[in-house]
Amino acid sequence: MVFDTLIARFRAADRNTRLETLLEFSRKLPPLPDALRTASDRETHRVTECQTPVYLWIGVPEGLVAIHAEVPPESPTVRGFVALLATRLTGRTPAEVAEVPDNLLDQLGLGETLGMMRTQGLTSILGRIKRGVRLAATEA
Repeated sequence: MVFDTLIARFRAADRNTRLETLLEFSRKLPPLPDALRTASDRETHRVTECQTPVYLWIGVPEGLVAIHAEVPPESPTVRGFVALLATRLTGRTPAEVAEVPDNLLDQLGLGETLGMMRTQGLTSILGRIKRGVRLAATEA
């Protein structure tokens, strides 16, 4: 599975190291292409279940997943999780994305590290990505 190595690394780490790793990922979130930043349908891409303003654009061009995201730098843990998902899932097949466990946060040991509200929001982000990939794959 796509996250097996990362799950093992996170589980072996202590709470502070897990958070530091998320911060590292937050710096790796690619900038949003200008065309998406100014898109008229921008609000339809917002993950409303998350308190942090998270925007996701999900596609499956040529059979491989493409994820673009925007998360404010002032929310480094959320931004880090989104960057982790986007960097690990972009270029994968829809079948590989479907295999990502819904309880990925718990498997990474982040459920106990982050608060309940943040955990719910991050779980919603993963769910949105998985649904978006499924939808985009059927439309392709």
